[in-house]
Amino acid sequence: MQTDLSKFETGDYKAGPKLKVLIWYFLNYYILDSALPWPYKVKQVLLRMFGAKVGKGLVIKPNVRIKNPWRLVIGDNCWIGESVWIDNLEDVEIGSNVSISQGAMLLTGNHDYTISSFPYRLGKIKLEDGVWVGAHAVVCPGVVCGSHAILTVNSVATKNLGAWEIYAGNPATFVRKRTMSA
Repeated sequence: MQTDLSKFETGDYKAGPKLKVLIWYFLNYYILDSALPWPYKVKQVLLRMFGAKVGKGLVIKPNVRIKNPWRLVIGDNCWIGESVWIDNLEDVEIGSNVSISQGAMLLTGNHDYTISSFPYRLGKIKLEDGVWVGAHAVVCPGVVCGSHAILTVNSVATKNLGAWEIYAGNPATFVRKRTMSA
């Protein structure tokens, strides 16, 4: 059997009401995904208007792409770096004091290559409190990053990351325990 993309269907994925999706597309492009330094408060209000649950103290840098804000929860005092892509076809939950560095990607969707129509395979992502996703790192569908876990630069998390542990590589593997001084 061969891949036949003419038979592709999104499966269980539903983006949302078409008008809402269309309006979000333009606002996301011109405000969040813009190189212009829009104030953080403007971005926070915009995300909340479109259904995201956003805590206080969110720092969201320029050129950030968020697919579906109505599938997004962000805790308090989080940092989202330049050119981060939150491709949330499924729910993404970000705890408090989480740092997502430049160019990182949270990908909740993939494709099932074992089926000729190449349908979506979706999985929620959860970043617990204190997680740090390094620059250009990727968190794959269905992954939970335990409290204060670190995914280092250019690493790919294909499986859950343990709390207070550091992971590196592609696929990411355990490096050592994370320690922290006061």
